[in-house]
Amino acid sequence: MDIKSFLISFKPHVSRTSFAEKLRSGIAGGVAILLLTLALHFLVQAGFPLFIVVSMAASATLLYATPHSPLAQPWNLVGGHLVSALAGLACALLIPEPTLAAGVAVGTSILLMELLSCLHPPSAATALMMVLANSQLHEISWQWALGIVALNAGLSLLLALVINNVLPGRRYPMHIVHPQAQPKPAPFIALEQIDFAWALKQMDSELDVSEEDLVEIYRLALQQARTRAATSAT
Repeated sequence: MDIKSFLISFKPHVSRTSFAEKLRSGIAGGVAILLLTLALHFLVQAGFPLFIVVSMAASATLLYATPHSPLAQPWNLVGGHLVSALAGLACALLIPEPTLAAGVAVGTSILLMELLSCLHPPSAATALMMVLANSQLHEISWQWALGIVALNAGLSLLLALVINNVLPGRRYPMHIVHPQAQPKPAPFIALEQIDFAWALKQMDSELDVSEEDLVEIYRLALQQARTRAATSAT
């Protein structure tokens, strides 16, 4: 990569979603956090106060700005936060050095989320929070701390199921598309980047993939298909 291309890569990727969709995302995320805070406030406080886990704000960004992203799906949301909370609690209790515990907690949470197919980036902040709140964890049991995270994640999921499905053009969770019978062969038409840009605009939704990534995926898939066809023909 030359210097010019390297510097250009720092330019922001322009979102092709409409202003109305961006506005809906902002309002939905704000309303969700407001309702989550109110719910935690009015639920029965059995001995220890229920509080909002700050990483839920980052989760709200994914849930309402990119609801169709694989990283924002229910298992990723709930599983990611719970796994990360357990990783953070374990590191806080087993590693006395806070800076080391913080690094190990975040790294472990990422690894576990990858292994369990529940990658949810905001959850790494939950692991870090457990380490930073180590002194408070001595005052409340680890079971209660884990319960607070589970309650936050569960309520966030319920809110996402309601809010995203009443907004136009959205569906949550993401629907799994089952493979269908192969259609009859059609004349080959090469797709260009302008076609991907048009398709993204029609979806009117934020996706965690750029036009350039889609073009590269298409190029690699086409190359693989041609290699497979050539191999089967020999």
